[in-house]
Formats: sequence, structure tokens, C-alpha cells
Amino acid sequence: MKCPSCGHGASRVVDSRPSQEQGEIRRRRACEQCGVRFTTYERIDGVGKMVVKRDARRQPFDPDKIRRALRIACRKRPVSADEIERVVGRIASRIDEAVAQEVPSEDIGRQLLQELAVVDEVSFARFASVYLRFEKLTDFVRLVDLLDKPPVAQPSLDRAEA
Repeated sequence: MKCPSCGHGASRVVDSRPSQEQGEIRRRRACEQCGVRFTTYERIDGVGKMVVKRDARRQPFDPDKIRRALRIACRKRPVSADEIERVVGRIASRIDEAVAQEVPSEDIGRQLLQELAVVDEVSFARFASVYLRFEKLTDFVRLVDLLDKPPVAQPSLDRAEA
């Protein structure tokens, strides 16, 4: 492991412990040349989950795509980077724990909607407008009506049922 400070190739492990992300080990290292301490994360890189897109294409699951979508939805909103990372971690954990090797992108989108509904309503609406393919102002009005109603029975947001 190269030192991020001096680039020396040798370091020693000072501390190891499981990370908050499941399946990761956090290691504190010290450079043998300059003594700078830095953190690395180790995870198993095996055959990962595949995401089945709406058009039936398959691609490897990439938590960075969730992270990017959340950053766009939460731009200029009071949502911290730490909160975004917690949401990404929860969704990635659920996907990793799933028995099936293939996960429909719709499932990931629904999970993101559920998480954003708790985190920030405006970010939720931004994501919903893209994910649910809003085309008219009435789509937003219907979404706001759903958000204002008490959560007795959660109606579907699918356009086909509108």
C-alpha cells in the first residue's frame, strides 16, 4: 500500500476493525518511511450483483450511481454528505444481502424514493420527477397531495395507475 503523503510502498497495519459498511475491514496504517497514518478499506471483490434495467439490459451494481443520483436530487438542500453516504450504505447493504443475483432497477428506485421521503421532501420530489418520468405539472400536484396526506394506505405513484 503506497503512502498518500510520500509515496513509499511499505506500511504497517496499526489497527484493524470491521467497518460500518458490511463486509469491509477498516485498517489504520503507518508509513514505514515518513510515519504518516492513513486509513484503507478492504472488501471482498467477488461476483457482484447485476442490475436489470427497464429495457432488460444488465449491468453490474455500482453504489456510485446511487451516490450520484442522490447528490443531484439533494443539490442545494440541507442534506449532508454523511446522510447521503448512510442512505447509499443502507441500500447497498440490502442489495448485497438479497438472495437473488439480479436486482431490478425499479426496486432500487423505490428504495431511493422511500429513503428520500424521510431525508428531505424536496429532494424526494426531484428524484420522483425523474424516476417516475413526470411530464406535466399535474404529476407534481398529485405527488404533493400524496405527501400532504397522512400515511394510512400508501397509494401507488406509478403513472400507469394515474
